[in-house]
Amino acid sequence: MATHVITGAGSGIGAEVARRLQDRGDTLYLLARDAGRAKELARRFDGAHTLVGDLAEPERLSWAFEHQTLPEDVDSLLHIAGVVELGSVGETTPKLWQTTLAANLVAPAELTRLLLPQLRRSRGHVVFVNSGAGLRTNPEWGAYAASKHGLKALADALRGEESGNGIRVTSVYPGRTATPMQEKVHRQEGKEYDPGRWIPVEAVATTVLTALDLPRGAEVTDLSVKPGG
Repeated sequence: MATHVITGAGSGIGAEVARRLQDRGDTLYLLARDAGRAKELARRFDGAHTLVGDLAEPERLSWAFEHQTLPEDVDSLLHIAGVVELGSVGETTPKLWQTTLAANLVAPAELTRLLLPQLRRSRGHVVFVNSGAGLRTNPEWGAYAASKHGLKALADALRGEESGNGIRVTSVYPGRTATPMQEKVHRQEGKEYDPGRWIPVEAVATTVLTALDLPRGAEVTDLSVKPGG
């Protein structure tokens, strides 16, 4: 039975991954931004543990964890949470840049740092659910894509630094996926949202679990997932 720490378990890809891992009997530690959200996750995933820490304030995560009981060992750390606000470079304020980078890049880096001792003990696996925007950039997506390009750099650096400790690192790059975040993006774009056009969350969850379940001695470093017929 493995132990997983998961961000973004409240909806979309994160919720599907958490459900699959719980169904096979694994132990879950789900990160919630506040106590109220933690109670919601605990009700939804009966038997799961919760940790409270706001990814919007990565500088406070260390303090928050000092007042909570962390798992002794972590077999996988799954970074699935993220935020997106579209806007041109000419319209994007420093506040929006900072908010996006904090949640999508700095918080995953800090959460990884704080859990590295447990990951090293378990020779664990860190999975970054990135985005197609982590490999290419389109107009109006500057801040989000910059955060995701940075997340790829974080994953690549971590892989090189921690391979000697037995830690595997995988980046998953889904295209547009049928999630509440995608519905929000469509509203920002002024487009009608049709979830049937986009990747089902089940497909991305299967990709994540495929990377996790790869036998020792091999490592999937980068996986792109695209809509298909």
